[in-house]
Amino acid sequence: MPSEVTSRFLILYGSQRGQAQSIAEEILEQAKEHGFVADISCLSQADKYNLEKETNPVVFVVSTTGDGEPPDTALKFVQKIKNKSLSRDHYAHLHYALLALGDTNYQNFCNGGKTIDRRLQELGAKRFYATGHADDGVGLEIVVEPWIEGLWEAIREALAEMAQSNQQGFASPESAQSSNVESAAQENAESTGLEVNLHLMKLRESDSQTSKQVASSASERAETELKAVGATTAPLEASLMRSLPPLSESALSVPALPPPYLNVCLVDAPVEQDSTSCIKEAFQEVPISKAVQLTRGDAVKTAILLELDISDQHFVYQPGDSFDVLCPNSPSEVEELLQRLKLTEQRNCCVELQLHKDTKKKAAQIPAYISEKSVLQHVLTWCLEIRSVPKKAFIRALVEHTEKGDEKRRLQELCSKQGSADYNRFVRDPNVCILDLLRAFPSCSPPLSLLIEHLPKLQPRSYSAASSSLYQPGKLHFVFNIVEFPACPEHPERRGLCTGWLADLVSPILQPYGKTQAPTESSAPLSLPKVNVRLRPGSSFRLPSDNSLPVVMVGPGTGVAPFIGFLQQREKELEENQEAAFGETWLFFGCRHKDREFLFREELERFVGKGILTHLKVCFSRDVSEESEPSPRYVQHNLLLHSKHIANILLKEKGYFYVCGDAKNMAKDVNDALVEIIGTELQMDKLESMKTVADLREEKRYLQDIWA
Repeated sequence: MPSEVTSRFLILYGSQRGQAQSIAEEILEQAKEHGFVADISCLSQADKYNLEKETNPVVFVVSTTGDGEPPDTALKFVQKIKNKSLSRDHYAHLHYALLALGDTNYQNFCNGGKTIDRRLQELGAKRFYATGHADDGVGLEIVVEPWIEGLWEAIREALAEMAQSNQQGFASPESAQSSNVESAAQENAESTGLEVNLHLMKLRESDSQTSKQVASSASERAETELKAVGATTAPLEASLMRSLPPLSESALSVPALPPPYLNVCLVDAPVEQDSTSCIKEAFQEVPISKAVQLTRGDAVKTAILLELDISDQHFVYQPGDSFDVLCPNSPSEVEELLQRLKLTEQRNCCVELQLHKDTKKKAAQIPAYISEKSVLQHVLTWCLEIRSVPKKAFIRALVEHTEKGDEKRRLQELCSKQGSADYNRFVRDPNVCILDLLRAFPSCSPPLSLLIEHLPKLQPRSYSAASSSLYQPGKLHFVFNIVEFPACPEHPERRGLCTGWLADLVSPILQPYGKTQAPTESSAPLSLPKVNVRLRPGSSFRLPSDNSLPVVMVGPGTGVAPFIGFLQQREKELEENQEAAFGETWLFFGCRHKDREFLFREELERFVGKGILTHLKVCFSRDVSEESEPSPRYVQHNLLLHSKHIANILLKEKGYFYVCGDAKNMAKDVNDALVEIIGTELQMDKLESMKTVADLREEKRYLQDIWA
């Protein structure tokens, strides 16, 4: 409709790893096409906006981090709006829409956005458009794209209604009724949020299957057509490089080309400073004093324990804390990327960045994580996440730098609405990266500026402390599995970025499984490998302050790590005060094979022997049981076997329940088991049981340290 009419609105985003910011900037770019003028700001930039006086519509884009927390950039804003002294009509003038980002692999789905949404409602703000909840577990774009599509008409209607209200001095009865109806609907959605969340968790898998079924049905149709014409050759299959009808014959709705905004110049100049200094500014470099393989050679996964020497650093941590490890991109992948970009000769040139003077990208800025006088090799090694899955906007930009018509068409398909199933199947699900795309499309030759514009910042990787500083002063332990990505049609075999790098880094000092060796003269501190680490703030994954309260710990595989720190802490505290009263401690551990992967077996058995660990319940999913009764296969099965004890600890003794490990499967199964336990023991229906579990979370007595 009247695109010539220009109206203003505000975009505010809270982003942890850049996705919310990227989506907010996409809304900003599209605004002009729809006849709007938009202002944009991060929620942390409180000096750039004033919601107390904002008379235009506001669009929030907010991600979720940790155990359902708002992103770091939104913390101060959330604290501000949670101020109990604010009146119920504090934001009565505010009209807003909110897009929440989350991942149904985690229990508190989209909770960062939901927290802001709920509090704005409590303070009288009015939604002019239904809140969107985008799931990174199945692909954010499934919700994001249609949500943005519908946003423009909603803003137009909101502006018209606001203008009418201003003219009349009050809202019309119809609009007030409409607002009340929508508000009631949203409140009802919030009240049944637990049920909806469970439904979404179930849908995640079916949505992924749907994407695959759509793509496979196209393959089946193509095979039928070949048979119909008597073809004797083998049927074609869709792949990253090739599509099948109907997609290959469809007219495509391709997104608008993202406007370029960076000029990149490579200058042959000497660099005197340490080019990694700005990256490492918040980190502390510490030596790795010990590395031990915890699993047998024939285990499915290789687990390694590292001991960091933090005795010379001001690094104070508690059991249950997590910390970040700064890791570089793979040298071989950086080298291949340099070759593919035809920049091997310029690897040691300084990268100078400037903004295009006439760029159409609003709020364009030079990435803060690329410092002045950084050399190209450093930028590709330490600054850019070259393993990240390219977003559709990036793929759209690559089209413009691809020569061959068939390759150009395929890239257009992968970023189009019609090709969403193919994008999920061949790009998102197999974790394809820019290098994989460049291998698949040889005629694609993007400039360096395009990579810097579209690749996100290289993020540190987070690990849980597996020790207590009270028990082992000056030491910090952590455990990791070497992540393996087997070869597939879309990419070659590769290891996890950080775990692969750490494994290579400690290989000279790695102690084999079952063979603990004393340090030798050659293991002088200067020869030890070093790593840059920083403590992650704000952890709530801690032992209860009242030691008399019982605790239940669930940690299969490397998920047992923080509980080793818990038990070491309890052991030391008991040594220092033998009169102290300590509650029961339960640990549910599981792995595939008892003889290959039972991590910390000797230490756990020692804790049991000393009474530090009251109950150790283990299960081994791949071992054949010799007992007449089948053994529990997974930790959730063991929990169900002890349901009366678990329910008593949580509901009567006010104990704590901790879960650490895989979010995608284990954490959900454990949550379902807990819902079943409470439902059975209290004889209540599933919804009531889910609400009771939610109350435990709210009371911070059900805590998770999980990862996808």
